[in-house]
Amino acid sequence: MTTPALSAQLITAENGVARGSGTISAGLALDLGEGWKTYWRTPGEVGFPPVIDWTGSRNVADVEFQWPAPERFTAFGIENFGYHDGVIFPLRIALEQPGQPARLSASVTLLTCSDVCVPQDFTLTLDLPRGASIDTESAARIADYAGRVPVEAEPGGVRSATAHVDADATALTVTLRRSSPFQTPDVFPELGEGTSLGAPDIRLGENGRLLWARLPILSAHDALTAVPSLTATDTGGWAATVTPEMLATAPPPPYSEARAAVPISSMGWIALTAFLGGLILNVMPCVLPVLSIKLSSAMKLEGAGRATVRWGFLASAAGVMVFMWGLAAVLFALRQAGVTVGWGLQFQNPVFLALMIGILAVFAANLAGAFEIALPAGLQTRLARAGRAGGHVGDFLTGAFAALLATPCSAPFLGTAIAFALAGRSTDIALVFTFLGLGLAAPYFLVAGRPGLVRHLPRPGRWMIALRVVLGLLLAVTAAWLVWVLQGVAGTTTMLAVVGMTAGLVLLLSLPWLRGAIRAGLALPILGIMLFGAAYLADTSAPRAHSAEVTDWIAFDRAEIARRVSRGEVVFVDVTADWCLTCKANKALVLDRDPVVLTLAADAIILMQADWTRPDPAISRYLESFNRYGIPFNAVYGPAAPDGIVLPELLTPDAVMAALDDAAGDERAIAAQP
Repeated sequence: MTTPALSAQLITAENGVARGSGTISAGLALDLGEGWKTYWRTPGEVGFPPVIDWTGSRNVADVEFQWPAPERFTAFGIENFGYHDGVIFPLRIALEQPGQPARLSASVTLLTCSDVCVPQDFTLTLDLPRGASIDTESAARIADYAGRVPVEAEPGGVRSATAHVDADATALTVTLRRSSPFQTPDVFPELGEGTSLGAPDIRLGENGRLLWARLPILSAHDALTAVPSLTATDTGGWAATVTPEMLATAPPPPYSEARAAVPISSMGWIALTAFLGGLILNVMPCVLPVLSIKLSSAMKLEGAGRATVRWGFLASAAGVMVFMWGLAAVLFALRQAGVTVGWGLQFQNPVFLALMIGILAVFAANLAGAFEIALPAGLQTRLARAGRAGGHVGDFLTGAFAALLATPCSAPFLGTAIAFALAGRSTDIALVFTFLGLGLAAPYFLVAGRPGLVRHLPRPGRWMIALRVVLGLLLAVTAAWLVWVLQGVAGTTTMLAVVGMTAGLVLLLSLPWLRGAIRAGLALPILGIMLFGAAYLADTSAPRAHSAEVTDWIAFDRAEIARRVSRGEVVFVDVTADWCLTCKANKALVLDRDPVVLTLAADAIILMQADWTRPDPAISRYLESFNRYGIPFNAVYGPAAPDGIVLPELLTPDAVMAALDDAAGDERAIAAQP
């Protein structure tokens, strides 16, 4: 069988079946075209291994298929294991009737990949009459590849082997100790069907006799194999397959971790990038819900003295900075504990969402005039009284609350700064979040420096009452949006429970005959019950209900990207979430409008959506592979861009169309299609 990608044949060491012989030494010989590859028994994240059906054979009792040690190669930006140029799979064939003629019939199914992947289905046959002659050339070829089949631990000189899979099944750590030093080793673990691994970080210790490797687990669709298999290779054709001892804790690396100091010039650029990201965040769609808070801050100071204005806005700026420093500390602590961290991930937490819904509902009812409270000590009341008399506590909480609601979405420059921070040292996190806070607080600092800007507000009058109601409605709309997000994160039951408790909380605060202390004493238990209920009732196992879309999307599958691209298709990936308002703006203003929506409807374009409303380790790892820790995130893959073209956070029709054309390559110009 011969094609441009592959030439295949059955070969045997014997030209015939010798008298009394019960076995035959054979091989499936594959000669691959230039640039073409095929796969090992564990192919990696994409592909499938060769499968052979011997049903049409005669006088064949059993066939033992042997696998020469594989090599690592990258296809479409994904690690795969297999062979290039050529390979012979040694076959040990047991005959039903020793010494009698035999017919070998192999129906072969395998996958060959180059710039595209082409499945191969063919049948090879070979008749062996009685005879005792030897095909020396074929025997030598089969023996060569039989020598490349990995041996067991003892013949390979392996003294010990260990493995550890972390609790979240995100990383595999393995060790091998060998009697002779390793030179340039590679490792190929097997953790069960459906599990794929990234490129290994391999280190040597104990004068080269210890191999330590850590591999990211990219996907684990099925339950991980209790005891994995580990194949290792090295220079000189050494290869061994062992069963490692599973450890409860990861074996330590044979080195001490230390980070290289970042040059001062680079730190300066990162600080500037973080500042610009925070500054731009002030005008991103995700900060629109805090518009009423900022307007309320300005309204309360109209007609006040310059010192009052300055200190009020400085207090708001301080609230922004304290929140950012607190967020930096929490993210650092979570990262040290091994928890996946990112920008805006608190909006995946039902308890946090319930708290925000309660706060916004109380704040909205207060602005609408449902009740007046004279600064009790509770957090709810302080937030409800933000912007009123009582010093600058309200100003401070206003700034912190505004910063809190500004975190669901990413912005230009912000992704770069956050990636640097979360991948760096504690000082890097502190630097980035400090300058991010300075950028976000820049409007407050501006007014604090120029208090006279407040004089440009209209004179007090009846319009302020109407404005209070409008601002309250804006916060009510924000609370309603968070209710919708909560339903997607935790389910309908949790959402209804939180809405009911929030309504009861607002009603309780609105009762005119309750004194402040009694009111607070009753409100706080309701709030506590609401938060406990949000955690207890949250159902993250139920499938999410998706609303109708202008365009049809398939669910995110990282391996499917490579499969689609290998068939010559273009894949548009959209990582989104219900709580990401910038994502919604991108969809409404760009993806669901002409000319983009018509182009995305083409048959050769696959739309893949990763819904990050709920925590999803696979999506988190996918974002981290691009050094991203927040959304929106969009990338386009194609034959000319197998590693993906990353789009800016704020999409434009020109940027999307250009990326689609670049990914498609010279075969066609998508944007030029009618």
